[in-house]
Amino acid sequence: MSETAFTLLVQGVLDYGIFMLDPQGYIISWNAGAERIKGYGAADILGQHFSVFYPPEDQLSGKPQWELETAVADGRLEDEGWRVRQDGSRFWANVVITALWDEKGVLQGFGKVTRDMSERRAAQQALSERRRLFDHLVQAQETERRRIAWDVHDDSIQAMVAVAMRLELLAERVPEAHAAELQRLDTTVREAIGRLRSLTFRLHPPGIDRHGLIEGLTSHLEDVVRSSWGMTYTFDHQLDRTPTPETAITIFRIVQEALLNVHKHARASRVDVRVKSGDGGILTHVVDDGTGEPMSMDGTREHFGVIEMRERAETAGGWWSMHSRPGTGTSVEFWVPNPLPLPSSEPRDGAP
Repeated sequence: MSETAFTLLVQGVLDYGIFMLDPQGYIISWNAGAERIKGYGAADILGQHFSVFYPPEDQLSGKPQWELETAVADGRLEDEGWRVRQDGSRFWANVVITALWDEKGVLQGFGKVTRDMSERRAAQQALSERRRLFDHLVQAQETERRRIAWDVHDDSIQAMVAVAMRLELLAERVPEAHAAELQRLDTTVREAIGRLRSLTFRLHPPGIDRHGLIEGLTSHLEDVVRSSWGMTYTFDHQLDRTPTPETAITIFRIVQEALLNVHKHARASRVDVRVKSGDGGILTHVVDDGTGEPMSMDGTREHFGVIEMRERAETAGGWWSMHSRPGTGTSVEFWVPNPLPLPSSEPRDGAP
């Protein structure tokens, strides 16, 4: 490509501001993309110092000069931060400054490429805000579950235990004709106590807050699926990093509901759980060897647990599906993103 053709190509680029600075930082060339992004026509900006594009606070801190010095020392500099248009409005820019040397090693100036990243930054901020709202929602749900579990344990269960003890004492004192009836009542009350204790365990399983996803699922599979339900299970997990607490709770709750549905509806003897990293998130399978009867998946009357599982996954930004055929068991599969923890504060714009 000839030098003239290359110059025409650079001048015609609209998505990037491409221009040159002399060794002191004064603007000596200007393309159509720079005019579109920054608002200056060539006649307005040629000969001015490039620091005019920086907010006043960056000018006062010496950031423009620091960037030139860094480009000279390292060959190039890349930065993201606020820049200022001709009308005074700010935009978020990605900037690359490259030091240009002649064949004798003498600095001839700098090449500067600017891209307006405002839309991408706005999208990232919207995603971060959605994540914050999701995290707050998950934590609020877990706090409410914990409160209800404590209330049921400290109030309802204790009251019913007292009733059961009173019934047992009465059964020893009343005539035999009435003792059998009291014993049946006592049995009914104790069964209700057992169901309430199971409810409190489902509301707030011990360990999920302190030990994380893998240990929480392992404990649930061992204590509930094997010990309480008498089912065999396998658990395979391959995670490249620990999920955030909110992601861990979301996955745990969906798996917990899927296992409960297996216990209630599938008439299965075995369940296999697989959790692995993939596509920037965590993919989970819960597969049983039960009857495979569909659980109201015709769209007319879905089981509440099915709705809850789907809504949890989709609220987290993921997806959920269930496949079931008579005689082949049921497979629940879902994926949720596994983002890095949100920073406590926004990083600086690359200022020195």
